[in-house]
Amino acid sequence: MRYPASEKLEIIRLVEQSHLPTKRTLDKLGIPRATFYRWYDRYLSGGPEALEDRSSRPSRVWNRIPEPVRKKVVSLALEESELSPRELAVRFTDTEKYFVSESSVYRVLKEHDLITSPAYVVLSAADEFKDKTTRPNQLWQTDFTYLKVIGWGWFYLSTILDDYSRYIIAWKLCTTMKAGDVTDTLDLALQASGCDQATVVHKPRLLSDNGASYISVELAEWLEDQKMEHVRGAPYHPQTQGKIERWHQTLKNRILLENYYLPGELSSQIEAFVEHYNHRRYHESLHNLTPADVYFGRGQAILKQRERIKRKTIETRRLLHRNSAA
Repeated sequence: MRYPASEKLEIIRLVEQSHLPTKRTLDKLGIPRATFYRWYDRYLSGGPEALEDRSSRPSRVWNRIPEPVRKKVVSLALEESELSPRELAVRFTDTEKYFVSESSVYRVLKEHDLITSPAYVVLSAADEFKDKTTRPNQLWQTDFTYLKVIGWGWFYLSTILDDYSRYIIAWKLCTTMKAGDVTDTLDLALQASGCDQATVVHKPRLLSDNGASYISVELAEWLEDQKMEHVRGAPYHPQTQGKIERWHQTLKNRILLENYYLPGELSSQIEAFVEHYNHRRYHESLHNLTPADVYFGRGQAILKQRERIKRKTIETRRLLHRNSAA
């Protein structure tokens, strides 16, 4: 129960004037001794005015983001309007060498009315596998997806995605979905990864669905020649290839915002988005690293650098708080 300052003062007067011991007087009034002595200490040091209730919110928050930093966050949000608060927080930490949390970025953007609903539907990722890959080029996922060019008809995008890092190793825009299109894409992936020249104990395993091109004899013979194993998902269970299915969704959410009238236009947009996805898009499931960071082995160094930036930022904020409170 909260008491106004006038009642606290009256209780103090009653206890001072009572002929009973303080404990018995407080018991009769129903006031805990710890509460009374806290009031009494404030009364002795500050008088009746000190008995007024104090706000539970501190007047100064040591970890508050400085105003110049808040302005920089807003400027970055306006420049990179496609980034979410999570991606903005990571981008700001990496570029400005100053740690800002995702929740802080969200609050700053909310204050400036910069939080909007996405222009596309975001699907949640499938559950993780029990047996995860432990290194790049251990397992590659592959699949086709449909894309339309007005006046030309449907084209088919064949992609090779590294399961461990989600890095897009190779892709090809095809007019068919034949086994030859799959092997052409795999040739590009082997060249890009260096697996066609390096001496390795095990070539990457290939994970696909049960489409006609993936169960063909032609592909089986090609994989045998390359000493690559082939794993296929259960029929009618696309979650097995969940990472590449999620990649298709992410790709289409971005590039299908426009219409394409020439295959070259579509190919250029795919190439630009693959570059963005591999090297600039922070992936939440990769601890906000890019696929390229993980694929090329620089992820741990980046995470350690971010942790150093975070500790230094917090120390700086504490020091500023102490100086302002002194």
